[in-house]
Amino acid sequence: MEDKNLVINLNKPEGMTSQEAVTEVKRIFSARKAGHAGTLDPMATGLLLVCLNEATKIARFLTDTNKEYIAVMKLGERTDTLDSEGKIIHKTEDISLNEKEIKAVLEKFRGAIKQTPPMYSAIKVSGKPLYKLARRGIEVERAQKDVTIYELEMLNFNPPFLKIRVSCSKGTYIRSLCDDIGMALGVGAYMVALKRTKTGNFRIEDSAEIRQLPDKHEAIFTIDAALSHFKDIFLPEYDFFRAMNGMSISCGDPSLFPENSHLRLKSPEGKLFAIGRATKAYIKVERRLHI
Repeated sequence: MEDKNLVINLNKPEGMTSQEAVTEVKRIFSARKAGHAGTLDPMATGLLLVCLNEATKIARFLTDTNKEYIAVMKLGERTDTLDSEGKIIHKTEDISLNEKEIKAVLEKFRGAIKQTPPMYSAIKVSGKPLYKLARRGIEVERAQKDVTIYELEMLNFNPPFLKIRVSCSKGTYIRSLCDDIGMALGVGAYMVALKRTKTGNFRIEDSAEIRQLPDKHEAIFTIDAALSHFKDIFLPEYDFFRAMNGMSISCGDPSLFPENSHLRLKSPEGKLFAIGRATKAYIKVERRLHI
């Protein structure tokens, strides 16, 4: 593939950090620079979008999408990290739950909910990542955040393990969700496995393992294809030159583009050159691309 500005739909293996995965993909494609759209912890597996060269400029547009996960939690215990890598801080001997009780609790977590970010996370407080404070035994107040759980279903219950599928908004902490579900069940829980299966329009079924690269072409996307969830607009020559110089352009009929929606801006010849954002009357150039 001649185009080196690519997005790779990678199936990250367990035990590898997201940055290690990015470094390996960068080496395979001989890319100048690389990054990813949405971190996966080393214990997690599944869909990791790796952006190469100019595609690093669109990482945030890929991160700002809904996600889907398959998670397994162990009921009856809680850990300080909310997953299997932490130390047990609470244990419940009696976890005699049935599927009906579990489904009733899961129902309460669907829709708009509030989450408290875990102490073992990269969120910064006063310039310091929370996980560094947590390693020193320091716990600080964390502001709750609004997230949305679009779908939440039980896939399997084999006591003490509960397997769930979660479709959620960006920024959702599945570890926190597992802990909250465990608390709501009255027995505690922590996450023992996590697999990301969707990010926006990207699916785990279309991903590639590292050993399959660069030959699995269905896992390799151009910038234009990776942003196919944005409407595209072909600019006439006058507007094209204005946009190329960073100037806002008229959006014509504002009903065609919802306010604050992102657009793929294309030259009169149909070549993608920028990402725009629609306002009430104009389209502003938000990111220029050199492709």
